[in-house]
Amino acid sequence: MAKFPSPESLTVSLSESRHTLDDSIQAETNSGLIVVTKKSFADFGLVKPLVKAAAAEQYHTATPIQEAAIPKIMMGRDILGVAQTGTGKTAAFAFPILHRISKEKRSMTSRTPRVLVLSPTRELATQISERFMAYGKKMNLNLITVFGGVNQNPQVRALKKGVHVLVATPGRLIDLINQGHVELDRLEFFVLDEADRMLDMGFLPDLKRIVKELPAKRQSLFFSATMPPEAVELADALLHKPVRIDVTPDDRGTSTSDLVEQKVMHVEYQKRISLLSHILIRRPVGRVLVFTRTKHGADRVAKDLKKRDIPTESIHGDKSQNARTRILKDFKKGKTLVLIATDLAARGIDVDGISHVINYDIPAECDSYVHRVGRTGRAGQDGIALTFCMAEDIDQLRAIEQHIQRKLEVDSEHPYHVPGLEELTESPPSKYQRKEGGSQKDRSRPRSGGRHS
Repeated sequence: MAKFPSPESLTVSLSESRHTLDDSIQAETNSGLIVVTKKSFADFGLVKPLVKAAAAEQYHTATPIQEAAIPKIMMGRDILGVAQTGTGKTAAFAFPILHRISKEKRSMTSRTPRVLVLSPTRELATQISERFMAYGKKMNLNLITVFGGVNQNPQVRALKKGVHVLVATPGRLIDLINQGHVELDRLEFFVLDEADRMLDMGFLPDLKRIVKELPAKRQSLFFSATMPPEAVELADALLHKPVRIDVTPDDRGTSTSDLVEQKVMHVEYQKRISLLSHILIRRPVGRVLVFTRTKHGADRVAKDLKKRDIPTESIHGDKSQNARTRILKDFKKGKTLVLIATDLAARGIDVDGISHVINYDIPAECDSYVHRVGRTGRAGQDGIALTFCMAEDIDQLRAIEQHIQRKLEVDSEHPYHVPGLEELTESPPSKYQRKEGGSQKDRSRPRSGGRHS
């Protein structure tokens, strides 16, 4: 199984940018790559409480995006960071921001945060807040998290007491701005996290509305896993002479997918739940994340596993916020062995130590496969991704293999294997093969998220 690079050096890929960069990370090799020597958090010149917080969190050395971004943010530079979830982005912007606000004292007032972090989902907003509080626990930090789906009154009461750092989802933030509970005219730091997800969820109008409220003089940090044209346009409007930091490779695969053992398991439709149970009971697993295409499918699989005495929960958009928070908490603590999720719900899941990702339903979008697989094999840990494939999925499996530029090994060491299907992957594509990225039908589905995320 592939491993992370040695502790001595890590490689960061640089890409062309439309932005006017008056600074960039300088290449040290002839290949267009730079070699980043891993630093400790004490090497950045952070204030002592933050160095101690990093040690308490067992952050012994910085990840590539942390090493590249932290010094530039401390210098006051705008950042365009292109990196996948799980690369350490939150710490990359949280530590230098906390350092800056600790060095530049300002009286705390109600409704006017110094820092705004915008996140696409409630779960991610909560996780970012937890990280900020852990890093700044010795700094008398007043942090408030606001998102939809819950009563806003407690959030309003908290804002009236004063706020340093505001972590928000777009819809709820706009509601609070319109009601006069939040003012951004004295904002110093603006962080837009998971920008491509924001756009996928239809938040562009909300983002434009929020940007209009920001003061001209501010430091802006823009992070995204990918840079589609809409994201490039948004970044151009938001950032001033940014430093671009790209820690994703330039090929069509991802660094994460290359770090995970990936296999396909051929199975009949009605035998999938039996195969899933077999894996969970007969094989050594830790935390397991299972993907289904639909909310109904997630609930059905969770129900079937519970009948087999396997600790399981499902998570999707129909769950209440309190239920989703509890489910994620139990999954992180290990009370729940298996979490069944849809692609949209999984966007808010950032949990380390996931040993297995299982595609119960093969993803309709090739990019979704990459994002799913990226949930395991993180932070140097081993990871396994298993994809259930039926006869009708062969064309999509072939499209995924082409997209990630690798052939998935067939795992036939189970009692539900369907012999002969692997030969179909070697045959020419059928005339009904889906185009890369999913079918036109898949692409035409309305975006979700909206004001209630």
